[in-house]
Amino acid sequence: MDDLTLDEALEDLSAAEEFLEYFGIEYDARTVQVNRLHILQRFHDYIAKAGCMPQDDAQRRAAYARLLQQAYDDFVQSDALTEKVFKVFHMHTLSKAGTPAPAAGGCGCSSSGGTCGSSTVAGS
Repeated sequence: MDDLTLDEALEDLSAAEEFLEYFGIEYDARTVQVNRLHILQRFHDYIAKAGCMPQDDAQRRAAYARLLQQAYDDFVQSDALTEKVFKVFHMHTLSKAGTPAPAAGGCGCSSSGGTCGSSTVAGS
């Protein structure tokens, strides 16, 4: 992968472990095994929040490495339920607060006919 551009290398990566190894981040296999999707989603979220990235591959690679390290550290210090990376965890919070959680894929309107005219999904 050393002869690939950053974008080409990123296209070849799929597993959380591959990303961590590519960016040279030491990791605990057990932490990654339990949180792999959460880590990758958090990494994606951090990239999106960062906005404009450097055009230079080396600078962008360093920025990505920092963001991936931060995403990984989030789950070393905490857990998926606390971090609430995915929408399902936000819906869980709503149900605990007294608002019924919607059925999977539903909006929570409790439509009697099984169809809903709502264009919004709870928690989005």
